[in-house]
Amino acid sequence: MKIVLDIQDSKAEFILNWLKQYSFVKIQSKKKSLKDLEEGLRDALTEVKEIEAGRKEAKKLKDFLDEL
Repeated sequence: MKIVLDIQDSKAEFILNWLKQYSFVKIQSKKKSLKDLEEGLRDALTEVKEIEAGRKEAKKLKDFLDEL
């Protein structure tokens, strides 16, 4: 069973430490690191530059929205 919890930041460390005591509990953090966000932004800007230079074709908005 998977459960998603929304915990106040001030209480998160306490709850995580408490849950880690139990061997049957696996914890996955969904929080992305600043490094991951920077890398994603860099990749997106590189792609925009390639599209503007004509080296890559832009995706149609409808196709993009259909993927979502």
